[in-house]
Amino acid sequence: MDNVPPKDGSVQNTGEGSQLSNGGGSSSRKRPLEEGGNGHSKFRPKKRKKTPGPVLPKNALMQLNEIKPGLQYKLLSQTGPVHAPIFVMAVEVNGQVFEGSGPTKKKAKLHAAEKALRSFVQFPNASEAHLAMGRTLSVNTDFTSDQADFPDTLFNGFETPVQTDSSFYLGSNGDGSYSSSMDYSLSSSTVAGSLIQSPLPTPSPYPSTSGKNPVMILNELRPGLKYEFLSESGESHAKNFVMAVAVDGQTFEGSGRNKKLAKARAAQSALASLFNMQLDQTPSRQPIPSEGLQLHLPQVLADAVARLVVDKFSDLTDNFTSPHARRKVLAGIVMTTGTDVKDAQVISVSTGTKCINGEYMSDRGLALNDCHAEIISRRCLLKFLYTQLELFVSNKEDQQKSIFIKSERGGFKLKENVQFHLYISTSPCGDARIFSPHEAAQEGMILPISHNQGDRHPNRKARGQLRTKIESGEGTIPVRSTTTIQTWDGVLQGERLLTMSCSDKIARWNVLGIQGSLLSLFVEPIYFSSIILGSLYHGDHLSRAVYQRIAEIEDLPPLYTLNRPLLSGISNAEARQPGKAPNFSVNWTVGDTGLEVINATTGKDEMGRASRLCKHALYSRWMRIHAKVNLSSSLRSKILKPNLYHDTKQVANKYQTAKECLFKAFLKAGLGAWVEKPIEQDQFSLTV
Repeated sequence: MDNVPPKDGSVQNTGEGSQLSNGGGSSSRKRPLEEGGNGHSKFRPKKRKKTPGPVLPKNALMQLNEIKPGLQYKLLSQTGPVHAPIFVMAVEVNGQVFEGSGPTKKKAKLHAAEKALRSFVQFPNASEAHLAMGRTLSVNTDFTSDQADFPDTLFNGFETPVQTDSSFYLGSNGDGSYSSSMDYSLSSSTVAGSLIQSPLPTPSPYPSTSGKNPVMILNELRPGLKYEFLSESGESHAKNFVMAVAVDGQTFEGSGRNKKLAKARAAQSALASLFNMQLDQTPSRQPIPSEGLQLHLPQVLADAVARLVVDKFSDLTDNFTSPHARRKVLAGIVMTTGTDVKDAQVISVSTGTKCINGEYMSDRGLALNDCHAEIISRRCLLKFLYTQLELFVSNKEDQQKSIFIKSERGGFKLKENVQFHLYISTSPCGDARIFSPHEAAQEGMILPISHNQGDRHPNRKARGQLRTKIESGEGTIPVRSTTTIQTWDGVLQGERLLTMSCSDKIARWNVLGIQGSLLSLFVEPIYFSSIILGSLYHGDHLSRAVYQRIAEIEDLPPLYTLNRPLLSGISNAEARQPGKAPNFSVNWTVGDTGLEVINATTGKDEMGRASRLCKHALYSRWMRIHAKVNLSSSLRSKILKPNLYHDTKQVANKYQTAKECLFKAFLKAGLGAWVEKPIEQDQFSLTV
């Protein structure tokens, strides 16, 4: 049975089995004490000291699975005699099929994976990837080539310096694409083939870097360098030091949680700039500087987004002293408009882990049904999008301030560099969290995807299943194939109100967009560029939950797609929040004066007033924009005031078609039927 961690990431311990006491009174042998018991130390079982074995290198299958999780291998043929068969396996990667043969299916798959790996120009961990392909590589430099198979001589030794602006940091965008260190647009849609091609470097006599840190390597190239301490900042538990080193007339700086790490980063910067040596370092664990940091690495982006959200929540709760700072899950959305963290802006912050009790449902759109943190943050984003649209349609002077521009297809679309990044302090409830938290953990730390061991039970029945949240509680249960329609009177008579899990809703956003049906009448679909978790991050499970399980989705209307955002954990996983989850949820959107506190059981604030994020409030915003926007006559004729909220949503034909495609994809994959709320919830108008 799966271990299903609760919302806070805690794990319940189950004993391995109790020891039986000896029958009768006295006994010549005393029972060894159970763990945690009191008694003499000589009766305690001695712990055997584990000797760590050698770390085995990853093979091509493991490397490819990290870059492209969920690939399917197909058996093409089996030839030869029974005692010496030859198998041919194939795998499709980025639209290209790679075949491999061998005496067993496993070896044939391995051969196919090796060929697929060679088609990539960059890797999240190049040294391991090339080792998996049977190559030896000392330094991770740029190996861009139009050829799918590199010559063996290319991977031996160091390379001569080439132009710095054509070098690449090794960072995955989560879909097999990799971004330039000099021009990282934070896009998750870039493909490897679109990277700038640089000439193949030739061998040079630089020293070997095996087992050496950047300071040692730089010292061999430029002996006698002196490092200068520049500054120290941050609180006692999160210090940030800055060191500098002058090399060949240029000064290079580096920052880190201690001086040693700051020196290493300064040396690494010098090696990258002067000698084109992009060393493969462990992810950054330093505090994020307030400005000047180029977001050219996915790990840097993840850490920056997390820090911005946590710091904003700290400001809103008076440095966590407010009674409303208590929470199990924190979520937030950050908007970036460039590659520098100083240009990033926190759009929303929210907390919460519970859903409304069925008896408090509103037939006027005045109650929030789902107060899970990530769901509330997305509603905050909707509020922000309405504000930006109002800015555009109000007057020409404010149009430039808006994140929207007019689309050539009619309506509006986001400006080219605007991207949204979702941070959640733990894995979303549902399919993304149905795994043992120890699968990818060491000493309580959730490792990056490159260290994941993979899904040990990929065929387990619960994998990918649609799940619903429990009314007024925490945790999720699989959907029942017979329960797809909920009725208003049934819920009021005591049936449990079912709400789809956060994993399922995020998968929905990755197809339909985060703008929802109403806004889709004005704007083109908007998708998250990245999803970042503060704890319980497991790349295999998260990618399956938020897009991989519906990879076979078909017949989506124009502009709608299956979005594959960058997925990442943060360097320092957030500690588990002890104690009972509070019954309240808080929310804040940029422009708000302070937090709004919502009772998750009733879906309204503590005074019984409707939330600023409820359906009624957002529909009012939509109506105001509708009155100002020049819609086509055919569309305007379908939206007559006063109109029911439900009817207005149905006018968004393409959105509704995409939603049907999504539901069919789940059904076709055997993952269950989507459960919707009673239709009476949406049968309201603003005139009532």
